[in-house]
Amino acid sequence: MRITNTGADPIETSNKAANAAANKPRAVTSEDAGAVSRLLARAFEDDPMMCWFFPEAATRPAALGGYFTTLFTRQYLPYGLCERTEHAAAFWVAPEAQEKAVPDEGTIRELAELLGDRAHWFRQCVEAAAANAPQEAHWYLAVLGADPVAQRRGQGAALLRSGLARADAAGLPVHLESSKAENLAVYRHFGFEVLEEVPLPGDGPTLWTMRRAPRG
Repeated sequence: MRITNTGADPIETSNKAANAAANKPRAVTSEDAGAVSRLLARAFEDDPMMCWFFPEAATRPAALGGYFTTLFTRQYLPYGLCERTEHAAAFWVAPEAQEKAVPDEGTIRELAELLGDRAHWFRQCVEAAAANAPQEAHWYLAVLGADPVAQRRGQGAALLRSGLARADAAGLPVHLESSKAENLAVYRHFGFEVLEEVPLPGDGPTLWTMRRAPRG
């Protein structure tokens, strides 16, 4: 007797459902702090700015974990909009929260302990970013990263689309900074344009400021 399967392969269907769940953005809570910080540490381990802040490769993963934990718990969880997928995370800041979401003195002190002799460069970078901050009302993409084990699976793109949809619904542009040249093409694909190249102090890497106009 011949048996013909006219329905979907149950394994394939299960895999698609699992992938869809992994790629679906959800709000980040304080309980996610450890997992999110670890995946962002892996995502940014080869980022030029992070390599400049934390030049010792052996200690960089742990230092980055502490760095992102501090930013998340003190800055972006209280004042931003934080989302994650299974292996990626994004921190956004709405226009009305941007004055509060800048690093305060307590945040800078915590980060200075992690940065050691690089702390003064971090302070100068914060000042340089503030000096180049756009004056128009906008959404700000502060952090977007995907664990290398899941890159090119669409999880970072899902988070990017989620935030862009909010900005478009409000009729507002989006701004970001990137210190990784390879990422510029990715952001251009989503409608961003480079506004300026900002050389960071102390022979630091280049920071590209980018803007995406709102879409109706």
